[in-house]
Amino acid sequence: MQAASSSGEPVRKTSPDPRTDFRVGQRIHFIGQPRRIGSVKYVGPVEGYSGNWVGVDWDADGEGKHDGSHNGVRYFTARGSNTASFVRPQNLSVGVSLLEALESRYRAHCTKEEEDEMYVLSARNIKVSIELLGKGKIEDKMSRFEELTSASLSYLGVGFPGSPEQISSTLPLLKELDLTGNLLANWEDVGIICEGLPSLTALNLSNNSMSPDITSVPQLRNIRTLVLNQTGVTWNQVEVIKDSLPHLEELHLMGNKLREITPVSSAFVQGFDSLRLLNLDNNCISAWDEIIKLSYLHSLEQLFLNNNNLNCVRYPDCGKLAHNGCETLESLRPFTSLHSLSLGRNNIEDLDSVDSLNCFPNLMDIRLSGNPVADLGKGGVPRFVFIARLAKVQMLNGSQVSPRERKDSEIRYVRLVMSKSNGNPEETMKIHPRFAELKKIHGLDDERPSTEASGPQKMASGLISISFKCVGASMGEKPPLVKKLPATTTVGKLKNLCQTFFKLKSIKPILFLKEEGSPLPILLEDDMASLIELGVGNESTILVDELS
Repeated sequence: MQAASSSGEPVRKTSPDPRTDFRVGQRIHFIGQPRRIGSVKYVGPVEGYSGNWVGVDWDADGEGKHDGSHNGVRYFTARGSNTASFVRPQNLSVGVSLLEALESRYRAHCTKEEEDEMYVLSARNIKVSIELLGKGKIEDKMSRFEELTSASLSYLGVGFPGSPEQISSTLPLLKELDLTGNLLANWEDVGIICEGLPSLTALNLSNNSMSPDITSVPQLRNIRTLVLNQTGVTWNQVEVIKDSLPHLEELHLMGNKLREITPVSSAFVQGFDSLRLLNLDNNCISAWDEIIKLSYLHSLEQLFLNNNNLNCVRYPDCGKLAHNGCETLESLRPFTSLHSLSLGRNNIEDLDSVDSLNCFPNLMDIRLSGNPVADLGKGGVPRFVFIARLAKVQMLNGSQVSPRERKDSEIRYVRLVMSKSNGNPEETMKIHPRFAELKKIHGLDDERPSTEASGPQKMASGLISISFKCVGASMGEKPPLVKKLPATTTVGKLKNLCQTFFKLKSIKPILFLKEEGSPLPILLEDDMASLIELGVGNESTILVDELS
């Protein structure tokens, strides 16, 4: 059982409304706490207590006391063991209208108590009142609703739209509306809001728990950006509303536990003729075949798939696509407009997946960080290998690939492959598809950098220039050193040399390779690995730290 709250909340409805009667499935929030949101699961008596109670399953874990049962009697089944509560009806709110929330957000004046709380402490610990510069002008501008083009009404308890005519006359110029974290659940209400806002092009409904049933398809014809993060929508619902979104350019579906892409009329998603960006981050998609269903969204330029469960990437086989019901589209290449693909924090661990990204015709911006294939501690490869294997990439993991970095990376990669080659050209080409191409581009022969060759020129070609910088706390300030060393020098030998170079008598050094474009240095932990095997190239920087 829960006590009443003494704090205030946005302006309440003053006239009776049938929607104030609590019903199962309704979205509510605790009075005075618009961020404490839940769903009504039960309305009625509770054994041992007088009067009616409302059984609520709260959205946030730990907000409740039980799982829907009380004193051995089960009234409903909650999401978790501590997400449910029984609450008196007077302590719950079904929310306010859109315009009431607008009034509360942009025309509410600070109380004297709130103004008294605006202060800083002086050096003598005395409260000094502060006044926000230009506060009056800003408040005046924001209160002129007829001039607003953007409004944020997040977490204000918006539970229903109100009159579309009144919305339209109040906000005639509104183009962007943020309704994150409110009590909206019905698509019909969303349609009413959009009907009242003819200029609206961007709508954010994140953290509203949308009903799985769409009884009336909302008309969203002017919407170009629709954000449905953490709303519980399924792809089936997306298919239902897509025809009412003819001009949609951005669709955000983060955190909806999506596992499948389920087209209605064919094996591939169709329509969405203007869709340029699709955000599917933080879902549960594990099969790349689901992503292939998006192959013929011909305007799609950016696809976000971070933090899913994908374990491979493959470019679609055009022949198989046609066989699976895509004959009318076989003149188009799959993912023909895609130039940005984010695959961070998945389970990709094979280099074949990396190589397949070369088949995407216009892909230039790729994110692979957070995958096993990019984790050196899990057998992954460093940044320069990705750059060398990805012929068209211009942006990798959020960092630009400069022409200088590309050239250095490709040369380092070719030398790395040479150092590990077993003399079987066919096997080398199978494992390293770009090896012959890169070797030709940079005029590199098949000789491994070593001291076996005679003559000063051959000897010099086996040496690489490395800059060493001490960063250990107890090492003191030591100037950087530049040394030329054989490419076959091992990490273990390098550690010994650093102890000599910097006179580190009692300090056991650890080494990091600082690579251009990488956010963090790479730990060199395999003492038996040589510089060339690790891809340490000419003019590289190695940071010398101390083992703590």
